[in-house]
Amino acid sequence: MPLGTLDRSPPPFFRQGPSALTRLVFFASLAVFLMAADTRLGLTGPLRTAAAVALHPVERALLAPVDALSTVGAYFDGITVARQQADAAQARLTQQAERTLQVDRLLQENTRLRALLELRAGLTYRSHAAEILYDAADPYTRKVVIDRGENVGILRGSPVINDAGVLGQVTRIYPLTAEVTLLIDRDAAIPVLNTRTQLRNVAFGDPDSAGMELRYAAANTDVKVGDVLSTSGLDGVYPPGLPVARVASLERRTQTDFARIVLQPVAQADGVRHVLVLDPMSTQLPVRPEAAASAAGRDKDALSLRKSTPRR
Repeated sequence: MPLGTLDRSPPPFFRQGPSALTRLVFFASLAVFLMAADTRLGLTGPLRTAAAVALHPVERALLAPVDALSTVGAYFDGITVARQQADAAQARLTQQAERTLQVDRLLQENTRLRALLELRAGLTYRSHAAEILYDAADPYTRKVVIDRGENVGILRGSPVINDAGVLGQVTRIYPLTAEVTLLIDRDAAIPVLNTRTQLRNVAFGDPDSAGMELRYAAANTDVKVGDVLSTSGLDGVYPPGLPVARVASLERRTQTDFARIVLQPVAQADGVRHVLVLDPMSTQLPVRPEAAASAAGRDKDALSLRKSTPRR
């Protein structure tokens, strides 16, 4: 067969079509057109929504094994955590049971000792639940206002405490509210007792350090950092044994006879919302003999005066 009679055109499978440059220009123009149309007319928004709806079951089906594996892992982790918490709760319950037995034994012993010594039973203090409304307007004092006042029997000088310890004292009463001076106020003072050494002193507020200070303590006083101070109960206001502060720092000065003892109150006023207002201890103490004798003398004088006054 002569070579001139052969068909030199490529078969359909190997046909190239348009050139690469032509296809690049076409598809680039199409992409620019689609972007402009999407920006102006929002044509691809419905397409995206339809694609997302159509692919959602597929995505959920693909994520099902991952979710199942995570659920199984969380289940076993939860079992481990629950067992640990149960063991810790059981340990705490055992400790509390032991402590309860000790407290019961101490209460019984205290009752027997009081009966033996013929002492008066401990006082029970009436209390009022209150809520802190806001801080006092004076920026130079540390006072707060509570939502209980004279209408519910709040008394001036009543101690104010929370679950941590003593917060302050009621210093001003209104019909529906009351003003509480915090322990860190510069005018606040509270008699305290060192629970370790049983030494008594007076703690004063120190607003500059947002704490308190144990003043007039000798330089050789037996005080250590970390000592806990509680109310002594000698002022007739605070019941004894309420936590007040903890010794934060101690500086024994050689040039003076007194030490500088900085205290950190155990009850912080910041973030506290609910408090408890106790009646002053003096309202439940028995009348002093001299006061009772004076009152009896006044009553006797008034009675004799009425008898000596002639009737008209």
